Amino acid sequence: MTVLVVGASGATGRLLVSQLLRRGLQVRAVVRSLDRLPAELNAHPALSLVQATLLDLDDAALKRLTEGCSAIASCLGHNLSFKGIYGAPRALVTEATRRLCAAARNCSPTAPVKYVLMNSAGISNRDLDEPLPAGHRFAIGAMRLLLPPHADNENAADYLRSTIGQNDAVIEWAAVRPDTLIDEAEVSAYELFPSPTRSALFDPGKTSRINVAHFMAELIVDQALWNAWKGRMPAIYNTGFS
Repeated sequence: MTVLVVGASGATGRLLVSQLLRRGLQVRAVVRSLDRLPAELNAHPALSLVQATLLDLDDAALKRLTEGCSAIASCLGHNLSFKGIYGAPRALVTEATRRLCAAARNCSPTAPVKYVLMNSAGISNRDLDEPLPAGHRFAIGAMRLLLPPHADNENAADYLRSTIGQNDAVIEWAAVRPDTLIDEAEVSAYELFPSPTRSALFDPGKTSRINVAHFMAELIVDQALWNAWKGRMPAIYNTGFS
């Protein structure tokens, strides 16, 4: 199995690449700079690196990138700087999701392609009744207007939920929703829920990046786990923070 990882040089993306390689998969990773990955990953024989800015690739290049991939995992996100939050591309995650799904479809795969999106516990699944306190709703509305990355994450999840939907013949998807991301050295116990169990704004939990990477990798390789969560937006917390 070959897995395409975008956002591979980010804090969570490089952990996902490592988790996939540990499972014996072939990994094709898109990075803007080759020196952003640890040397031990760069030298791994099962890792193929593509140095590119994803949205600069044309449709033909994206088709070549996704050709032969059984799964696509996106760990794309906006840098937490003024330019990263307010500069272009404001719709990085959404456009990448839309274009990668289209590229996978253009490859006419013989089996559905899994699309695993790293998203956020601050994003609602509008297919479910996920009630929010009035203060939370007000804050989310303000973030939608004032913080482009929040709207981008919402729109990417909504693209999968409403445009790809539940019965697409080519693309199957899951959007993983971690809460406040923290760094830990090892995979630890974590819990999964159909919806967030606490307010990501006013009572946030914690999720280690390595646990997110572990869960995303397990979704890709474990068909029973995939069947349980495909077409859904699981919230993930470190045990003790749910």
